Amino acid sequence: MEVDEFDDFAIPEEDLAKMDLPNPVATVVKDVPEKKPAPRLELSDGTFLDHLRIYYYSLFPFKLFQRWLRYDGVQKNYFLFRELSFTLASDAYLRFQSFKDEEELKQEIWRLCPVKIDIGAVYNSKPKDRKSVKPAAFQPQERELVFDIDMTDYDEIRTCCSGASICLKCWDFMTISIKVLDSILREDFGFKHLLWVFSGRRGVHCWVCDESARKLPAEARRAIVSFIEVVKGGEQQSRKVNLPNHLHVSLLRSLRIVDAYFNKSILEKQAPLDDRSRWSKILQLIPDEGIRNTLDARWAKDGGWSSRDRWGDLETEIAEATSKKASKRGGLHNVARDIKFQYTYPRLDDHVTTGLNHLLKAPFCIHPKTGNVCVPIDPADCENFNPLTVPKLDDLVRQIDEFNAANPDSVGVPDYAKTSLKPHVERFEKFVNALSEEQREKLRAQRTREDRMTNAQ
Repeated sequence: MEVDEFDDFAIPEEDLAKMDLPNPVATVVKDVPEKKPAPRLELSDGTFLDHLRIYYYSLFPFKLFQRWLRYDGVQKNYFLFRELSFTLASDAYLRFQSFKDEEELKQEIWRLCPVKIDIGAVYNSKPKDRKSVKPAAFQPQERELVFDIDMTDYDEIRTCCSGASICLKCWDFMTISIKVLDSILREDFGFKHLLWVFSGRRGVHCWVCDESARKLPAEARRAIVSFIEVVKGGEQQSRKVNLPNHLHVSLLRSLRIVDAYFNKSILEKQAPLDDRSRWSKILQLIPDEGIRNTLDARWAKDGGWSSRDRWGDLETEIAEATSKKASKRGGLHNVARDIKFQYTYPRLDDHVTTGLNHLLKAPFCIHPKTGNVCVPIDPADCENFNPLTVPKLDDLVRQIDEFNAANPDSVGVPDYAKTSLKPHVERFEKFVNALSEEQREKLRAQRTREDRMTNAQ
């Protein structure tokens, strides 16, 4: 999971109300004040917070955001009972915020200018009034089924970057994860409304928004994670995948995706067999010491082989060994297949998925360390998503100014349409519209059933 560097420090709501916070509308309309952001949030030009206020006032898709989270009023108070949390530039962490409508949400975000917005569960009462009821009576009722995939969980197998750093080579791990997980959720569980979002730095989030997914209890969420998980074990365990001979149809489908990417994304881009320090990690996964020693000696002798050459040699050596019955009993039969899974399969933070009250960063947040917008990703075209060219806060503010200067008569053009954020907002709108249309279809079907029952009486 992507770890934030903000402390879980919460300001009491009565003290928050007394805080002298700037008016973001005034900030935009008047001259931008010379206010210095906190050092940890500072970008190269030192105007992060000023630009963030402009972003919230001019670009953040409040209407779509609230339409999404209210699900067309699927039930009374659905949005009102939803928890949102804000992290402020001062490191203050405000949990259990809740709002009656889009306007109230907008005004509070304009007032506070949070550097991060997280989304929590729908509770059985207003989160901001939780202190008025007994703790045991305040319980989460629903939440989207969410998944968090973070690049740092691949540090043991990626060779190009580590930690918070990413590049297009290792981003293929996210592409494969999206392809595999999206297929499982749609084909095996029948979910339709999946919102994939770039985390803003080094990972992706998936929000499964179907009504059936939102109503899942924690036990069902754990069962789904258990069904999906293939890579298991901590840092001290070398072999983390040990699948049966005959794969479930879901894994067979995933294997086709893995096979389609393994040669180019892993063998060519990550080059895991190019030198002994790398290939020794893969050889550790082979349960036959004789094969390990044979391959290690041969590869060390011939230094001109590529990772693809050595992988072909590994597969040939294992295929010859598995012709012997004893080797099958020793777990060698599927080792090459399992290595492919270990080097490509999604690595989930299961706590994010199973905990109903777990918070997850909202789409269209600005990541304070990168300035990137957390934009939606099209899973059908995720191989073309470039995390290095997503809209950045500073660029968006500049694009508005440039558009207005070049088009002084462009009255009525929304600010987001003047920037590179436009296709991402449109993708989000398409997603929200599909959710709304399904809800309308359910209401029409319900009215039809009620009319038939009335006429039959």
